[in-house]
Amino acid sequence: MSLTLTETTWVRVCSLDELEPCWGEVALVAGRQIAMVLVAPGEVYAVDHHDPKTGAPVMARGIVGSRGDRPTLASPLHKQVYDLGTGECFTDPALVLRTYRTRIVGGAIEVELDL
Repeated sequence: MSLTLTETTWVRVCSLDELEPCWGEVALVAGRQIAMVLVAPGEVYAVDHHDPKTGAPVMARGIVGSRGDRPTLASPLHKQVYDLGTGECFTDPALVLRTYRTRIVGGAIEVELDL
């Protein structure tokens, strides 16, 4: 049995004040298009910018909302609704939106990436 270890690193993406509440922005981070969403002050989510159903790079233009206490993002194409924290699709369990951990350091948003 072999064990493969994956290294991760935190990458600075932008300043917190560059994001508007409940509006997505896309950032190119280490060759990946990542949709950044500021849900509330100090609450930032990062997900893959590509729609899991179509592959189109559109998720930063999705509709920000919630299901109960869970923040969500709906695809602007076919309206599948995804949990911003887990990537789970509420409307089609076969679909998953890739998520990235975020943190705020000194007013800057950082995203954790696999190397």
